[in-house]
Amino acid sequence: MDVKTDFREVKIRGGKLAEAAPETMKALGSLKDSALKEGVLTLKTKELIALMLGLAARCMPCIMTHAQNAIDAGVTREEVAEAIEVAILMGGGPASAYGGIVLEVYDQLKSK
Repeated sequence: MDVKTDFREVKIRGGKLAEAAPETMKALGSLKDSALKEGVLTLKTKELIALMLGLAARCMPCIMTHAQNAIDAGVTREEVAEAIEVAILMGGGPASAYGGIVLEVYDQLKSK
């Protein structure tokens, strides 16, 4: 898996969607800004939650986006691994399969 190339393609497709549906994508961006604003929960915690929801949904673009956002927010590999443990508790075998994918995505994006 070449995460960096795949992630670039995700960004390109997202840009094309923003051109095709600008109002909706602008609204989604506003929702993202509101939901990820620091409050009682830190940005790190919110990005870990988003990353694990991407894992649970088996959404590769979500995993790539929130792995990068988690890295940018200062989330460590150990924190990702511990969050994956909770995802496995709740999601069983499929979560363990995607947990390995999440770690690979994190590792490849972290090694920029």
